[in-house]
Amino acid sequence: MAAKIISIKPTSSFFSGLCLTLILCFTLSCFSDPDELQDFCVADLNATTTMLNGFPCKKVSEVTSDDFFYSGLMNEASTANPLGVGARLGDVNNFPGLNTLGLSINRADFAPGGNIPLHTHPRASEAIFVIKGKVLCGFISTSNVLYSKVLKAGEMAIVPKGLVHFQKNVGSGKAVVIASFNSQLPGISILANNLFASNPTIPNDILAKTFQVDEKVIASMKSKFRN
Repeated sequence: MAAKIISIKPTSSFFSGLCLTLILCFTLSCFSDPDELQDFCVADLNATTTMLNGFPCKKVSEVTSDDFFYSGLMNEASTANPLGVGARLGDVNNFPGLNTLGLSINRADFAPGGNIPLHTHPRASEAIFVIKGKVLCGFISTSNVLYSKVLKAGEMAIVPKGLVHFQKNVGSGKAVVIASFNSQLPGISILANNLFASNPTIPNDILAKTFQVDEKVIASMKSKFRN
């Protein structure tokens, strides 16, 4: 019995669509970020060209060992402020050797009761490692679930990219935290500042409806964040 031969017309829209889909699937990697073609790209912070996903590279002949070593996290940051928290930043603006490497590391010092208020890092996930003291760490998912825990020295936490989170020193003494990010410039967006200290300011009636309060309450809140 002769086998039936099934033919597909190459001109059919289905066949063309299938071929295009397969081509895109197998060539998609061509459109991903390319691997670096050099050992490093130390940031030229004084460059006048447009910055796009990283600073321009310093000339290799001008690169020195100092570009790859950083002591900016050694000293305690001042906590003499209303939040009781001070930070030392280890991002690309302070450590040019991080340019294009997708990494930054900060230090946060907490006075007793000090806290980093609700905020997000729009460009990075965060790993929090407690060096000293007891720190309450928590983040809120998009389902409005709070995940939190008190961490002791030697323990760490992870905050997924872009989610609202906070840290507070809940011990009796000072606390020190090292925070690392998978971005050379993770950015920070503090919710209270965004809402009550934006420029131009968000209209009071919009905020009043958002929080279901009187506009006088909003005006009072803005006065606290004016400076």
